[in-house]
Amino acid sequence: MDAPTTTSAGNGTSGDSGGGGGWFTPRKAPTPSESGEQPTTPEGGEPEATEGRRVSAIRPVGRPGTPGPEARPAPERADAPEHADVPERAAEERIPAAQGAAAPAPAPAAQGAAAAAPAPAAAHGTPQAPAPQPELRSERIPEPRKPSSPSGSPDAIRVQRTMDEIGPVADKVTSYFYALLFTRHPDLRPLFPAAMDTQRDRLLKALLTAAEHIDHHDVLTAYLKNLGRGHRKYGTRPEHYPAVGECLIGSLSRYASAVWDEETEAAWVRTYTTISQIMIDAAAADELRAPAWWLAEVVSHDLRTPDIAVVTVRPDQPYPFLAGQYTSLETPWWPRIWRHYSFASAPRSDGLLSFHVKAVPAGWVSNALVHHARPGDVLRLGAPAGSMTVDHTTDSGLLCLGGGTGIAPIKALVEDVAEHGERRPVEVFYGARSDHDLYDIDTMLRLQQTHPWLSVRPVVDGHAHFPDAVREYGPWNEYDAYLSGPPGMIRSGVDALRDVGIPAGRIRHDSVEELVAAGD
Repeated sequence: MDAPTTTSAGNGTSGDSGGGGGWFTPRKAPTPSESGEQPTTPEGGEPEATEGRRVSAIRPVGRPGTPGPEARPAPERADAPEHADVPERAAEERIPAAQGAAAPAPAPAAQGAAAAAPAPAAAHGTPQAPAPQPELRSERIPEPRKPSSPSGSPDAIRVQRTMDEIGPVADKVTSYFYALLFTRHPDLRPLFPAAMDTQRDRLLKALLTAAEHIDHHDVLTAYLKNLGRGHRKYGTRPEHYPAVGECLIGSLSRYASAVWDEETEAAWVRTYTTISQIMIDAAAADELRAPAWWLAEVVSHDLRTPDIAVVTVRPDQPYPFLAGQYTSLETPWWPRIWRHYSFASAPRSDGLLSFHVKAVPAGWVSNALVHHARPGDVLRLGAPAGSMTVDHTTDSGLLCLGGGTGIAPIKALVEDVAEHGERRPVEVFYGARSDHDLYDIDTMLRLQQTHPWLSVRPVVDGHAHFPDAVREYGPWNEYDAYLSGPPGMIRSGVDALRDVGIPAGRIRHDSVEELVAAGD
């Protein structure tokens, strides 16, 4: 397949800074070491990167010869991670490439964190690759939609017209994007998982989602900062962004040819330049206070049911997070494949972290954690993220709906309220399809006995009963709502909460799209 060619506008629309940079070249500024200046530290103690600073070289995940944790200096960190109120957990995940990409995939190799981790004991073996089958939990580019009537800035209108045009051929756009990326820039291939057949649309979807919201500056900035910070663990560096932008434009120009012209190309160049610069700046700021990843040793593995395990790990460095947040996790068995898991407790004095993991059909990471992980194995953690946290500046009650392993972050929120010494009412509805699936009910009931302000109500026999249970009790107009669980439960729960009068701004949950994507 011939790669499309695009013209590089030299008229100021291509993101050039006037210094001779090429397409999508982010603006440059002297680094502290080059200028002799120290990073500025705002009030509150968190250092900030110089605006426009390009990140110094970050070790790519999987690059041969990557130093182990002993050789990596401990970067400075603030007491708590920078926390952006972003609903899209997908912002943190980079996706494997499309099936059938033109570039040959190298053989899998246990690199990066996997190289530093001890080999799994023979007793629990090496997990076999799941049989190829459709990935039901993958996140896809939105289904084809009817042409809209675009509004907003001229660039936003052109971006929207492009999105409408590529809707019916989204899979082709994705496949072509990765074919271009790996044929034109084969050096980027090692940054991606060896198996490229699951959840392949995430990177492109994240970029297109950002482009669609180019006029919503506050939401977009929070989304992209989270995306930029999260990409550090993959070894992403500033010089990678122009390559991605080039292939993005190449794919769009090929499949949106009916609406593509010089003005549209210039609009996308400006849009992508804005997107990439925000991500680069966020990664640079995060580099000053936190490592790109943490190594974490498994210290206990509690199999609660045949397919649910509580996995507790000890990070190699202090790991600051907030109750209700989540992290991304990589196992030594599947290098460069990351999945999201919520913390199952509030921060502990011993520094240990716990996760509730359910093995899903053909789930690479979940099956490894449930069926193969044992004490002594070493995992790798990304930075904490998520906005489903408690606002301790108010005394509003908490209405919490947790389904399945979604009870994990709900439990963390209860512990957080208790540790702050508050006596605000907390109502927990714990949903499951059967009594057997209420694997953590004893823990929740013990918390209820300890804290008189806490009520725990099991809801069994399907998530459809959640809305009825919520409506039966109440009123809830003085409560903030928190939801965690399967996508169907989130959807029905949000509808029920709105029906009983809770404003959308007081309903917190991780996005449904990301729940689908992160279920593996």
